[in-house]
Amino acid sequence: MNPFHHKDGELYAEDVPLRRIAEDVGTPCYVYSSAAITERYQRYATSLSGLNARIYYSVKANSNQAVIATLGRLGAGADVVSVGEMYRALKAGIAAKDIVFAGVGKTRDEMVAALQAGIHQFNVESRGELLTLNETAVSLGKRAPTVLRINPDVDAKTHAKISTGKAENKFGIDIAHAAEIYAEAASLPGIEIIGLACHIGSQLLDIAPYRSAFAKLADLTRQLRGSGLTVGRIDLGGGIGVSYRGEQTISIDDYTTAVMETVGNLGVQLEMEPGRSIVADAGLLLAKVINVKEGVSRKFVIVDAAMNDLIRPALYEAYHEILPIRAPGDDARVERVDVVGPICESGDLFAEQRPMPPVSPGDLVAFCTAGAYGAVMASTYNTRPIAPEVMVKGGEYQVVRPRLSYDTMIGQDVVPSWL
Repeated sequence: MNPFHHKDGELYAEDVPLRRIAEDVGTPCYVYSSAAITERYQRYATSLSGLNARIYYSVKANSNQAVIATLGRLGAGADVVSVGEMYRALKAGIAAKDIVFAGVGKTRDEMVAALQAGIHQFNVESRGELLTLNETAVSLGKRAPTVLRINPDVDAKTHAKISTGKAENKFGIDIAHAAEIYAEAASLPGIEIIGLACHIGSQLLDIAPYRSAFAKLADLTRQLRGSGLTVGRIDLGGGIGVSYRGEQTISIDDYTTAVMETVGNLGVQLEMEPGRSIVADAGLLLAKVINVKEGVSRKFVIVDAAMNDLIRPALYEAYHEILPIRAPGDDARVERVDVVGPICESGDLFAEQRPMPPVSPGDLVAFCTAGAYGAVMASTYNTRPIAPEVMVKGGEYQVVRPRLSYDTMIGQDVVPSWL
């Protein structure tokens, strides 16, 4: 389904005109479709129904509690990479027994909090982390349910900054050392070693790297079992790409087929951690044109959103389609413009020489496919309030995170007593 569509020449979110949201909430603001999130999750659940599999939503993609709660009520668990995300998931109604704690740099304090909460599992990324988790669990009189995250040295063929499965990446245990560390884990009193995990990157558009990584996990599972060790669970991570500019990506059914053909006959509990592919195209960033500036060599469309609201273009050179809220006529001319924000950085650039129909100050535009790694990566740089978030369901909508006032933002500072 396409939750954002034109009706009577205006762009809608489900049954709500975006112009109404802009007038009520102000711009910039994020808008999410509850129906689209639900449909994306159910697509996974249906495709995986023939497997012993569980979906753990990757909270880092979008950690708004409204999003987490929507998915929790559909049956999803949560994949978190910090105790802060764990608390968000718990607050949104996800039970501790349905939370996976991943991440390359867990602290002792985070381990204590997660053990006391009683989470489903820790995805351990190194021998050092394993030993620290063991010590922490023993000190609490507990055993930590643990899987080892393996680095299979597989190139995900994605952007270098979101690739996590190659030998030179910081993530996971090198597959050549996995068997000896797994055996050591089985001997530790504070560790309940359960299985293996793998996550090779984000925004994958090709199924081949998945097949390669999963096949290596299957071979390792057989090797460990041949040594008398138990492997009852395999966490396959996430990473299915979405189409930002019409590119071909992986279908969920093709992904499921790859899972079945590589690890589906191992008799293990399977876990998947999708994030972007559930929420990315279920959200957009709504902004207003401040000014159209005629430069010496190009035209600039200056909007009230900025890199502090949506950093992906500045950080990853990422592409987001930009649509005027008022649909242009079929005969509207197109011109090449740079779409920029008001922050004092040349990198505050959303699109360079993008073909667009003419827009004027006061016009509304939407940055599409912004439901993942948008609001969750926002900051208050230049003392700009973080954009509010809105969720739509049918013909109604609600602010699910308000815009902070300047007094609230600045009030967090403390002036020393000597000033």
